[in-house]
Amino acid sequence: MSTVASSPLLKLHPEDNIAIARNSVAENQECAITDTENVTARESIDLGHKVAIQPIAKGERIRKFGQVIGFATCDIEPGDWIHSHNLAAGELSLDYAFSSDVPAPPTPVEGRTFMGYRRPNGKAATRNYLAIISTVNCSATASKYIARELAQTSLADYSNIDGIIPLVHKGGCAMQYDGEDHHQLMRTLGGFAKHPNIGAYVILGLGCETGQGSFLSDNEGLVQLQNLKEPDPMEPLVLNIQDIGGIRKTVDYVSDVLKDYLPKVNNVVREPIPVSELILGTECGGSDGNSGVTANPALGIASDLLVAHGATSILGETSEIYGGEHLLTRRAITPEVGQKLIDRIKWWEEYTGKFGVVIDNNPSPGNKRGGLTTIYEKSLGAIAKGGSTALRAVYRFAEPVTEKGFVIMDTPGYDPASVTGMVAGGANVVCFTTGRGSCFGCKPVPSIKIATNTPMFERMQDDMDIDAGRILNGTSVEEVGREIFELIIEVASGKKTKSEAQGIGDEEFCPWSIGPVL
Repeated sequence: MSTVASSPLLKLHPEDNIAIARNSVAENQECAITDTENVTARESIDLGHKVAIQPIAKGERIRKFGQVIGFATCDIEPGDWIHSHNLAAGELSLDYAFSSDVPAPPTPVEGRTFMGYRRPNGKAATRNYLAIISTVNCSATASKYIARELAQTSLADYSNIDGIIPLVHKGGCAMQYDGEDHHQLMRTLGGFAKHPNIGAYVILGLGCETGQGSFLSDNEGLVQLQNLKEPDPMEPLVLNIQDIGGIRKTVDYVSDVLKDYLPKVNNVVREPIPVSELILGTECGGSDGNSGVTANPALGIASDLLVAHGATSILGETSEIYGGEHLLTRRAITPEVGQKLIDRIKWWEEYTGKFGVVIDNNPSPGNKRGGLTTIYEKSLGAIAKGGSTALRAVYRFAEPVTEKGFVIMDTPGYDPASVTGMVAGGANVVCFTTGRGSCFGCKPVPSIKIATNTPMFERMQDDMDIDAGRILNGTSVEEVGREIFELIIEVASGKKTKSEAQGIGDEEFCPWSIGPVL
């Protein structure tokens, strides 16, 4: 079977009974799909949407990527548009076959470097920021005021500092003290405090909240000068608005403290660092029907190249692995690693069930307008970001990532929360694929935007770094994947992404809260 290059329809796998539109298809348009298959569209089909290429009976499985994406809810004729009106998720019975198809390690590649900052504690940074870490929403306004004042008055003379970030959020109180939610928040805040892209920080609270700054400092083993060129570390500066005497006094006091840090944080020089020290966070947001065809598999190629260089690539969004987890358990380096992923899947089923929600509610209205229908379809496309190498570890949200190679972190599908967890875990570059056009940044880590289709890329060129939609018109997935890999190294070396050029990334810090508000 060979695909007809000029056809607006693309059949992805020999076992598929649908094709996807790589260009819009008009009603009654006849389309050759392969040398031996053709179909006439019974209605217009938009870019990224699905069309039946065989008769499909009610209840029959519908396949994309050679995998089941759901079941027909009525009889479907060749040429029919397939979407929510005639396709539903249904129940899948998956064979996890733990560690039955573990790939051989890629051929190692040595000697490649990027220009980064080597911190005194040995970690590699791609950016250099100051941070005000707010323990609770009640100190968020003061944190923003401090960052704004310093940015306006004190940063001009410090060209090696990328900015000052107020890491603010909506939680920090009304949760069980020393409970799971408390520890997850502290793990997230601690991960940012210890992140090599943060040159220095202060911790700012109100004073009476559950999430005390002292608890954060003690439980996360924080030291203030871990990233500064000072001979001895000291305890981090933990401040409370109530102790200082209110917002105005706090802004003045903390601003003066951070002004003293500026010359020390600025005292950095980029130097060659092995690519093996990169930790990539991968994310897809505003996905469409082409995400699993263009941008995500191309990012998977880049992920594989990073792994070959000894680096780490993180796949998140457990709720967008759901329905495709059996493809990952086969790649798990041990059955225990595979079972750890399934344990998280089962946790998600229980977690969503408590609220009367099913995981198939995940695809958003925008996802569906872009051609996605069920969570299975979305997940099968999403996991392509993880490439093809062995799954070496599964981490909890915001847990420090220490394993090299391809790993998974348990994060939600909500993009700001998911990326927050991966950055807290140590990701120092993020690649973000999007079909609808997500505008995303994630200070203190650069975010590379990859468009799944060319029309959106052309509409949003100020926001998109790479057009993977070229794959639909004949450019190979491998070529775009290598382009992504090379851009990752350039960005890690200091090249600004489109989101950085626009200053995006102050509002995307979003710790994931899993417990009740008390």
